[in-house]
Amino acid sequence: MKKGITLGLLTLLMSTSAFANHLVTVTVKGMVCSFCAQGITKKFNTEDAVRKVDVSLKDHLVSLEVKEGKELTDASIDKILKDAGYTVEKIERK
Repeated sequence: MKKGITLGLLTLLMSTSAFANHLVTVTVKGMVCSFCAQGITKKFNTEDAVRKVDVSLKDHLVSLEVKEGKELTDASIDKILKDAGYTVEKIERK
């Protein structure tokens, strides 16, 4: 019985952890116009791991939905945005 409960809890924790990594919110410095939002969206849409991109100019946030089974590292997010001329302030995973 204990073994079954432990296995069940472990499975739940692993699935919750995997789901949490599928939503990434990035606080970005330097986004000021719709052209910025369009360029950032275009850059992330070329990434195989990205399912969906939402940009909020008001909040200076880029929200990324990562495809199941794919990975988008903080380093790659930082590089994409730096190459586009922006500065990453914070990356959060949910």
